[in-house]
Amino acid sequence: MKEAAGEANLTVVAIILIAVVVAVATPLINSLMKSASWKSCCTDKGGVVNGSSCEVTTNGSTQTYSKDDLVVNGKCKDDSDFFGRGTSSDDHGPTS
Repeated sequence: MKEAAGEANLTVVAIILIAVVVAVATPLINSLMKSASWKSCCTDKGGVVNGSSCEVTTNGSTQTYSKDDLVVNGKCKDDSDFFGRGTSSDDHGPTS
């Protein structure tokens, strides 16, 4: 009887350890996915990730965009929302 109780305790410990691993891993994976999402949006627009911004060069002019400029609800904004909303690298303000 004691053997069966010991096996039950081991099962409970294993379940608790699995729950702890899932609780720790889920936010880490979510954070990595969000980071990869906005970086892929930047490269899809022809940009280069530079720290926490995306730099897109078109017609010799470099535009700098933030994560909020590129991503809405975890998805890339389409080109009509994207182009013309950033700030120029020569600091002339928004280009719209």
